[in-house]
Amino acid sequence: MADWQTHAVENQVDEAVDYDLFSTDPALVAAVERAGAEAFRDRLVGQGTWLGRAETYALAAAANANGPTLEAFDPRGRRVDRVVFHPAWHEVLAKAREHGLVSLPFASNARGRWSAWAATFYLQGQVEAGVLCPATMTMASIPVLRHEPRLWQALAGRLLDNGYDGGDRPLEGKGSIWVGMGMTEKQGGSDVRANSTTAVAEGHGGRGAAYCLRGHKWFFSVPMSDAHLVVARVADQGPSCFFVPRWLPDGRLNGVRIQRLKDKVGNRSNASSEVEFQDAHGILVGEEGRGIPTIIEMATYTRLNCVLGSAAILRQCLVQAIWYARGRRAFGRLLVEQPLMRSVLADLTLESEAALLLAMRLAAAFECDEPGATPAPSDDDVALARAWKRIMTPAAKFWVCKRSIELAGEAMEILGGNGYIDSGIMARLYREAPVNSIWEGSGNVMCLDVIRAIEREPATWQALQADLERGASGSGASVSTGTGTGASAADDRRLADCWAELSEALAAPADVRQALGRRITERLVLAAQAVLMRRHAPGPFAEAFVASRLGARRGRIVGALDPRAVDVEALLERAFPR
Repeated sequence: MADWQTHAVENQVDEAVDYDLFSTDPALVAAVERAGAEAFRDRLVGQGTWLGRAETYALAAAANANGPTLEAFDPRGRRVDRVVFHPAWHEVLAKAREHGLVSLPFASNARGRWSAWAATFYLQGQVEAGVLCPATMTMASIPVLRHEPRLWQALAGRLLDNGYDGGDRPLEGKGSIWVGMGMTEKQGGSDVRANSTTAVAEGHGGRGAAYCLRGHKWFFSVPMSDAHLVVARVADQGPSCFFVPRWLPDGRLNGVRIQRLKDKVGNRSNASSEVEFQDAHGILVGEEGRGIPTIIEMATYTRLNCVLGSAAILRQCLVQAIWYARGRRAFGRLLVEQPLMRSVLADLTLESEAALLLAMRLAAAFECDEPGATPAPSDDDVALARAWKRIMTPAAKFWVCKRSIELAGEAMEILGGNGYIDSGIMARLYREAPVNSIWEGSGNVMCLDVIRAIEREPATWQALQADLERGASGSGASVSTGTGTGASAADDRRLADCWAELSEALAAPADVRQALGRRITERLVLAAQAVLMRRHAPGPFAEAFVASRLGARRGRIVGALDPRAVDVEALLERAFPR
């Protein structure tokens, strides 16, 4: 009888699983240590181990393959506007909450808490990014709601609770809650001042009072949240911010009607929706007409999360690419032994570490600028922290989020056809990458925000400028521990040229300055990343970053660097130890 076995499965490499995401990332471990967050190490190891399990990767795949569905009515025709999720979503979301993704920065004044939280967020984003959306918005709502004493008193315990309550019922009966966001309308997009949704006071009005909302939202994030922060227009006052609960205190469903769920390119485990407000009940947060500044405070935090989320995508792409290259053979050698492939992997490694260092520096700035920071920072430290927050957060969001899109494609290509298969993690990472660049302000909005901050806050810009210039001159680098580097003369020249180009662009007339917004932001971020690499990365790797990003090479093709100037094997071993 004929044997119809026509092939054997060989030279195939499964995806990297069953490893501790935290302990196998030396750059992340070092960043946590620098921040004084050693007290959080055990919980980060525990999270990294849980996330790295094959079973957790399977949960992430299941949550994305079986996305949420809308049940607008119950079997008897009553309007319920309920979004149903796969059980895998609830399991991963519950773990994310348990790991402190919402509460960690605000639950105490422990030193290093913001860096520990950033590491937590970065680890989670490598395996299942959909849960980052509800965690991000809930976490970012906390600073806003803290300004409203009555609301904060009622909600604080539920917002800071690390337990998971997936029940759909009024706030008063919940153990922990989620808060979403509703800003975007059809006609306005990023231009929130063009919003047409209206709010009318149910009584005398004013801060903390009840209002009736009518209108629509083209994107309404995580509709099953227990409440949303919403921008609506008050007559004669302008855009205002409202806390809109899903349920009314009397147990009735609030007048927020889900029209449909959005069919997105990525982020498919998470629900985004289009809604109408049909006399929805809302509570004014802040003053009438001050909705934009109120919601921008929230956006400052969500933009940081976008940076961390994109850095996480870069990291997971890198890990999967290195793992695959170490196991796959082609043309008589392992991929990782092929000279040109080594250049590509080295370039991906430099990009990933620079993105991580930038994100962690921002997290440290947020901690320094928080009330009650310990140890108490000096006035100069606070001023510098605010400079990093105000100017570098939108700059980093622009650059890191853009780079993650391109580099996810490069990492997918390393896996070839196996990377392009939709059931694999590389395809999911590739689809996920664009959302961080679009959400919370597109690339152009970020660049214009950077320019506005520099123009309107000259003292803030001067503080950041002085910090980066110190780094560009080589001061502040640690040379005794093998991290950080005394700069080479060539590196000094490259950074000086980058800084001169940036200064020249900022001195241009206003219209020209705006037209150069992306160039200005690119130069600023690359200068900042170069300084951070020189302060914290091994010297040869920092030099390779400066040479490849600020040298004569003007293109951005991954792998088009000179590998002769760096120990590629040491670089890859640092990136993902065998």
